Amino acid sequence: MKPIHIEINGRAISAEVEPRQHLADFMREELLLTGTHLGCEHGVCGACTVLIDGAPARSCIAYPVALDGAKITTIEGLADDPVAARLREAFTREHGLQCGFCTPGMMMMARDIVLRRPGLDEEAIRHELAGNLCRCTGYVGIVRAIKSVAAERMGEAPVVTRGSEVAPPVYASPLALPVAPSRVAADAAPAAPAAAQAPDAAPFVAEPLRNPVEIVEAFDVAAPRASVWALFQDPARVIACLPGARLTEPSDGRSVVAEMTVKLGPIQAAFGGTGVIAADPANWSGTIDGRGVDSRSATRVQARLNYALTETEAGAATRVRVEVAYVLQGPLAQMSRGAIARDLAARMTASFAANLNAAIKGEAAPAEAAPLDAGSLLLAMVKGWLARLFGRG
Repeated sequence: MKPIHIEINGRAISAEVEPRQHLADFMREELLLTGTHLGCEHGVCGACTVLIDGAPARSCIAYPVALDGAKITTIEGLADDPVAARLREAFTREHGLQCGFCTPGMMMMARDIVLRRPGLDEEAIRHELAGNLCRCTGYVGIVRAIKSVAAERMGEAPVVTRGSEVAPPVYASPLALPVAPSRVAADAAPAAPAAAQAPDAAPFVAEPLRNPVEIVEAFDVAAPRASVWALFQDPARVIACLPGARLTEPSDGRSVVAEMTVKLGPIQAAFGGTGVIAADPANWSGTIDGRGVDSRSATRVQARLNYALTETEAGAATRVRVEVAYVLQGPLAQMSRGAIARDLAARMTASFAANLNAAIKGEAAPAEAAPLDAGSLLLAMVKGWLARLFGRG
């Protein structure tokens, strides 16, 4: 048992919890806050969505032992909230609920949407709600309800303190891993030259990452280290090897403006951003720092990639070691699971390595025009896991 001190709906809670008990079970069983519903218990359906330090999060994959000092708001905590009251009226008027099982999580997300993005249109609302599933309504009434309240707030400044009166923290999403290295390789590094900035972008300044997801991968390239190094100094060639990535402006070799597209189940996100690159020739290594934003969901990513090249096979080949650290903030950050992240990292690395080997040899890289599809990679991961499971027999 571990002692924790958290705040739920404005009430200070001190308790001892099992490390394996997730937040939804703790609230429902220990505090009798049964307004939060449990559906898949895998962070997929969105029924258990609550606010953690002001930002929507899945309570079935959040753990009280990791939330010491956090402020949590459940659907019960919005009883007197004026925006939630308007949403309740709109949901009733537009017949936005039937069985009601998804409604608490849907309401938590709807409130975040209308506060963060007042006046948004139907397409954007559907994109934002892609992580909250409903089996009854067909979403028509739900979308109409949210759209009507969002329209009421047209012209108002987006709210970033979201109910708990604290700035929303940065949340990490392993599921979005393919975005990070690509955005990194398409975003990039420590000092921030002014060149190659997007027209309306502020000068890029690399900032420390708060509680990042960190993943390390390595692969071999059948070419001498000098050849691999030369390719890594050419951002256009590197980004051409990344699935779903492209330069949106010519690079001067030190900075980039690029876009990375990735599919997360029903969601397709296109992260556009800027970055800078720093190389250390003496140690055959470099650092790429970058940041980007998906304009549709307003999800932001900040990432850092460190790479190092080591000679192998008596200099005939090169081992590339890549260390990625990244954080996401926004709706897509809810969809996160560590096992998927590791598999996605391995698969993306394999695709990048194959394209890199082809580029070194002067061959055409395998076609990767389509965005990286996390859904298909998840299916492949499950098939691989089943094959390993039954292969042991």
